Amino acid sequence: MIITSLSNKTIKELVKLKTKKERDRQGQYLVDGYHMVNEAIEAGCAKMIITTDEHYQSDLNVLYVNQTVMEKLSFTKTPQPIMAVVEKQERKVEKANRVLIFDGVQDPGNVGTMMRSACAFNFDQVIFSNDSCDLYNDKTLRATQGAIFKMPVVRGDLKEMIPELKEQGFTVVGSALRNAKEITEIKTHEKMAFIMGNEGQGMKEEILDLCDEALYIPIGPMESLNVGVAAGIIMYTFRK
Repeated sequence: MIITSLSNKTIKELVKLKTKKERDRQGQYLVDGYHMVNEAIEAGCAKMIITTDEHYQSDLNVLYVNQTVMEKLSFTKTPQPIMAVVEKQERKVEKANRVLIFDGVQDPGNVGTMMRSACAFNFDQVIFSNDSCDLYNDKTLRATQGAIFKMPVVRGDLKEMIPELKEQGFTVVGSALRNAKEITEIKTHEKMAFIMGNEGQGMKEEILDLCDEALYIPIGPMESLNVGVAAGIIMYTFRK
């Protein structure tokens, strides 16, 4: 059966997943397009497929809809013929050597870039502060290009989580200009966690004070680097 009505109960429930409040409540979110859907299926966290393709077959529950319904559910003006309902899988990694931490990072594109780099440079965990952007926002999801399904993530209070990391033997390194060492002066340790701050304000003082040390990247006449670029340089330098 193909669902054609926007008033359908199931469709109305799915539309709610376009809001952060409902994503948090249900522990699920929507992804758009073949690439993200296939990544979610491969990761084992896709719960339902939504498609306008009547011939699409899957071991998962498939919801067949018409173009009007797909356009209502999709985040894009010209949607691909497939979406998926995906289960959130936030989790801490018990054994980790490299951790990336976001302190109030807001831009979805920056978050996506950094998560892709973290995945590429074999980082084990990404930690979001409570005031960092919503990972399950459609813009953020697209920017991760599937890294969300490969990189363990967790969200929490950094004032609690940083001391926990230090107790586990991590050297916690902030990114700042005040009382900071040049990146080449930072020694490599077996366990390291790196904190990237807000695009405009940088790291919070109280979070910086929790770090073992801070680093900066020397640059030419520009005032600063984009946080995603800076994080890429840091992660490449200290990759496992």
